[in-house]
Amino acid sequence: MAILVAGVGWFGGSAGAIAEPLLKPLLAPSQPNNAAKVYNYRAVHDPDGTGKVYLGREIAHYMGHRGAAWLERPDREVTEQPQLLIDALRLEPTDVVADIGAGTGYMSFRIATEVPEGKVLAVDIQPEMLDMLEFFQDINQIENVEPILGEADNPNLPDEQVNLAFMVDAYHEFEYPYEMMQGIVRSLKPNGRVVLVEYRGENWFLPIKRLHKMTEAQVKREMANVGLEWTETLEILPQQHILIFSKPA
Repeated sequence: MAILVAGVGWFGGSAGAIAEPLLKPLLAPSQPNNAAKVYNYRAVHDPDGTGKVYLGREIAHYMGHRGAAWLERPDREVTEQPQLLIDALRLEPTDVVADIGAGTGYMSFRIATEVPEGKVLAVDIQPEMLDMLEFFQDINQIENVEPILGEADNPNLPDEQVNLAFMVDAYHEFEYPYEMMQGIVRSLKPNGRVVLVEYRGENWFLPIKRLHKMTEAQVKREMANVGLEWTETLEILPQQHILIFSKPA
């Protein structure tokens, strides 16, 4: 997350996403030319999923803007420990950070204070989410966050301008993960980093819906498919992996 990102869940989604499947046909873009080669489709599938499969993983429904309160829930400070996560990113004051799936800006605003000479590009595909983000931005008088309206298959980021692309519980909800990650990779500077935060799919007892978790092995497989190199995995959060990748120079 996303891209987003951050915030929980892609485009303001969450691990406990409230799907809006009836809106999917209206929100989905036309199929990219290579979609048939990249994705498979299941007629019978998990009710929390779209039936669309990428590298063996069924893509989860994303949460709509009506579930935005989930992103601002008070217990996130305890269950996700956002400051511990941000400290682990080792940001420089001048960094440009893309928060993919920014939602209401929960993570964007926290990151913004760490890059006072840089900025945060807060990407979401839902205009309603960006409206809420801008509302909170005005209240908190944060100037170095730039909202960007993305598309389901394109984050609409500038090429080679980003030091770090950040997604918190977002990536598993990307409708077009291959195309989105291609766009994110293009946006990275040489040696730029991608950080994915995902609930641990290896933990069957974690009370998160199955499709809203990812295993470390699956994340590595999908990032390698777009040319990213795994750097390290941090297991410092209570329930989530922090997976770090880099773009080759």
